[in-house]
Amino acid sequence: MAGTKSESRNLTNSNKPSALSNVYLFIYNFIQVLGWSYLLYQVTQHYMAGKSTDTLWTEVKLTVLVFQNAAVLEILHVAVGIVKSNLMLTIFQVFSRVMVVCGILLATPTAPLSNGLPLALVAWSVTEVIRYLYYALNIVSLVPYLLIWCRYTFFIALYPIGVTGELLCMYAAQKFVGETQLWSLTLPNKWNFTFSYHYFIIYIMLLYIPLFPQLYLHMFSQRKKIIGGTTQISKKKSS
Repeated sequence: MAGTKSESRNLTNSNKPSALSNVYLFIYNFIQVLGWSYLLYQVTQHYMAGKSTDTLWTEVKLTVLVFQNAAVLEILHVAVGIVKSNLMLTIFQVFSRVMVVCGILLATPTAPLSNGLPLALVAWSVTEVIRYLYYALNIVSLVPYLLIWCRYTFFIALYPIGVTGELLCMYAAQKFVGETQLWSLTLPNKWNFTFSYHYFIIYIMLLYIPLFPQLYLHMFSQRKKIIGGTTQISKKKSS
């Protein structure tokens, strides 16, 4: 799901990461900025060349797989303590996007043909360029106000666009999965267990109903505190 990743980096002196950790985090975030910027360039060039959505996934697949799956490292960052955040929330937020990429777009031939694909890719790319650049510059305490404003304003449009794109891709995928029984297990079998990937996708789609409004409203709350309040962003290193 296109949601805030809630990575609070306001560390106390006793928990302050080492200089080596900061160098690593800066490099990780900066590489992600480059990767998502390149993806945005690929999508833009694709449509400027007059190509259709039918061939978009073929051109961007490798970039999406590399840089989206690299976000799994963020779970490790929290687990080992170099980034302070809620571990379970981080796991959910990372794997919800990995689910869309690997479990939907990569697994089914119909999802990449959906009109939801360009919506998701553009929303993801712009969001992630801003987010990772914010994190990288925050490490060296050089976050300009314009970037702060973008981070806590652009989500107003980007989150609904991204969620719409993800849901459209899932909808296209679930019809294919229902017809082919992809990754499904029916009785009888030696494990005496049944699993429907078709219904699992529908379940994930339904989860957006209670979860997306919570994440969306949380970002509005953060926006009010950081842009609308008196707190200095240099001391408020949270997302």
